[in-house]
Amino acid sequence: MKFSKSVLFALGTGLMFSASDFSLFSIESSNGSSAISIFSQVQAAEDNTRKTKRVPAMRERVYSQLARAQKIADGGDTQAGIEVLDAVKDRLSSLNSYEKAMLFNFYGFLYYGIEDVDNAITSFEKVVADKEGVTDALYMSTLYSLAQLHMQKQDYIRAEQALKNWQTEKNGELNASEHVLFAQVFYQQKNYQKALNSIDNAIAISEQSGEALRENWLILKRAAHYELKQPQQVTRVMEQMVRLYNKPQYWLQLSGMYGEIGEEDKQLAVMEAAWQAGYISKEEDIMTLAQLYVYHQLPYKAALLMQSAMDDGRLAVDLKRLQLLSQSYMLAKEDDKAIPVLVQASEISETGEFDAQLAQAYLNLEQWQKAIESAEQALNRGGVENIGDMHLAMGMGHFNLKRFEQSLLAFAQAEDVPEVRNTAQQWSKYVEKEKGYYVQLAQVQN
Repeated sequence: MKFSKSVLFALGTGLMFSASDFSLFSIESSNGSSAISIFSQVQAAEDNTRKTKRVPAMRERVYSQLARAQKIADGGDTQAGIEVLDAVKDRLSSLNSYEKAMLFNFYGFLYYGIEDVDNAITSFEKVVADKEGVTDALYMSTLYSLAQLHMQKQDYIRAEQALKNWQTEKNGELNASEHVLFAQVFYQQKNYQKALNSIDNAIAISEQSGEALRENWLILKRAAHYELKQPQQVTRVMEQMVRLYNKPQYWLQLSGMYGEIGEEDKQLAVMEAAWQAGYISKEEDIMTLAQLYVYHQLPYKAALLMQSAMDDGRLAVDLKRLQLLSQSYMLAKEDDKAIPVLVQASEISETGEFDAQLAQAYLNLEQWQKAIESAEQALNRGGVENIGDMHLAMGMGHFNLKRFEQSLLAFAQAEDVPEVRNTAQQWSKYVEKEKGYYVQLAQVQN
């Protein structure tokens, strides 16, 4: 049983990073005084596999001003901290390359702190403008931060370029988090296969190291498979998400995916397990389970589910739901339980469609007079799909009440309806025969 896309997926990827995704590293002044925390990404030190680059030292007077700006900003007055940096920038020509880089690095940090992403990007771009004048660690970490900031601005082309520049400078393989960032950039550019390759690399690294898979990684993997129209793979990812995170929405989505790939037995089993676990509360999900029960020829379970949900207020009553409930009872051969539901539906319906169903239910229960009355009401109210069935119902009701003339009249009217003509003719012959037999019997008795 397939679900619509709207039911299957609320696959919001949740792929964008936040401020918490950034880490801090520290630098020291030229005389080795205490470190100042600055905004950046990746490690504080140079990779020990990379040659150390000689850059100019930061002089004490510059260091003290940067430290002062940091202290003021930490105290809550970021704008005043920026003004201190502005005073340093007024003497920009007197600064060496490393001091300039650190100045703009601090600008980037403070601008980001007040959510001025555009100025943060501009500042960090100045940090990497002179590659030879900054340490490799600062150069690389700033490129990485720029990639993330471009992502925040949804400028994924520039984000990818910054990442590629960073990767060119990196010595060694990417770690899992770095693969994920590439995957995010590729996904946002609709390059789903590349995104999938990157997220699979991240997952493989995580599994090899024995680390638990992060939920948002699996969300990204699921989304990529979905965009690539790979429902089998989407299902496998959903199985992992159910096992690892056990969230209600994942159970429901997994059930939907089983239906999508034709594994209907698993679809029902997962949906029923979700119900038993208390994960189903929305009306549409209750109705989905009821429809699954009917689809799998378990109409009585469907009826019990809907009746219980209606009785305790979890499922609002409307004509469509009453119709499924009554049909479920009737499919389960529980016509006596279907009748109150059909009566309720008839009272709020503007047509005779539920009166027609009542006529059939009363026939099944051999309540002949009520069957006749319901069929008549169905015809009077209109909206009945096959009026021939109602004439047949009246004919059968009158026949069983020994009203042969009224029965024959009803079957004659039914003969005017092509869909039931043959059945009506057969009944007419039978009634004529029974009428004759009944008359003969009456004469003998007299």
